[in-house]
Amino acid sequence: MIQRKEEKAIVLDFLPNGYPFDKRPMHLKTPIVQAIGKNNFTLLELVPKKDIFLQPYEEVYIGDEKRDKIHHINGKISPTKLTGTAKGELSHIIKELVKAQEPDFIDFFNKAQPLSTRLHVFELLPGVGKKHMWEIVEERRGDPFKSFDDIRKRVKLMPDPIKVIVKRIEQELSGTEKHNLFVDK
Repeated sequence: MIQRKEEKAIVLDFLPNGYPFDKRPMHLKTPIVQAIGKNNFTLLELVPKKDIFLQPYEEVYIGDEKRDKIHHINGKISPTKLTGTAKGELSHIIKELVKAQEPDFIDFFNKAQPLSTRLHVFELLPGVGKKHMWEIVEERRGDPFKSFDDIRKRVKLMPDPIKVIVKRIEQELSGTEKHNLFVDK
């Protein structure tokens, strides 16, 4: 996948009074937004502008131009720092982002190559072993995949490619994977 700079993010959770574990007095706390980048699935901590209130699933601009709702980006955060609400929304939002970027993921299925003589990129996907991998490779050889439905119909062993990709993105976000296919670390 082509790694592009994050321009937009989706709000996972908005904490108008900052983190509850922050022991500073109320007047020193800053509101916090936990969000995920739309392009690289980067988990981010953002600070909204004064008097801005945000909702989960709301899209915010975080690029280099003038921002209307976000004051600044505190940086990347680990999944362990996510609030309960953010963790609960994460897989739903990832699924929506994957659906919205279907052409990019179909391109991944059409162009993925072996990592080594013993390991193919497809084998890094959850539930995909040698048998699955060969079925995907053989099916794309004649005619490239056109959609997630096309993959579903032609690759008998992969009933839901979206679910497989979402699961892989969640694994990559956890930081335990050696190779990142979709998440920019």
